[in-house]
Amino acid sequence: MTDTGDRQPPKDPTPDHDPDDLVGFASPASLAGRPRAPEPEPEPVVGVTPEPAREPVDARAAFEPAPAAPEPSPAFGRRDREPVVEAPMGLYAVYALILFAVPTLGVSAVVGLLAVMFGDAPADEPFRSHHVYQLRTLWTAAIAAVAGVILIVINLGVFVLFVLVGWLVIRGAWGVFLLTRGRPVPNPRGWWVG
Repeated sequence: MTDTGDRQPPKDPTPDHDPDDLVGFASPASLAGRPRAPEPEPEPVVGVTPEPAREPVDARAAFEPAPAAPEPSPAFGRRDREPVVEAPMGLYAVYALILFAVPTLGVSAVVGLLAVMFGDAPADEPFRSHHVYQLRTLWTAAIAAVAGVILIVINLGVFVLFVLVGWLVIRGAWGVFLLTRGRPVPNPRGWWVG
């Protein structure tokens, strides 16, 4: 008597029968291949001229630089722009700290305030306005946050903190927008966007 795992392969009277070939497995019989009928020759196409012989390619021409592309004309709406000067990474970092002030409950705003207060102001004019803008934003946010926490006692603090969150995110996003374009903040000491 045999166990269920000791099955004998089925006996098939045909010698070309390969059970592995039926399910897609590669067995020695399926890898050996079967003879195929020869493919018929393609019929010649009437009325088509043969393709002319190509000229040999010069190997040196492949390594020569390609000619420069012509400049597009400004007639198609392209405005001539001044080259954008790279901003210091510290300004981007402070804007990131301003934008992360909401999810970190103000901890990143405190770090940003310390970075702006004790860091050096950039020497370039468009970036100096961003430094003043960041300093004004963070000090105003700190004072408003303290006032909001105190005003929670009379149920006005939640409203103050909610307005502060919106104001802080809008000012941070506007500053990043101007900084990526290399433009100064028009009114860095203003109360609104700038």
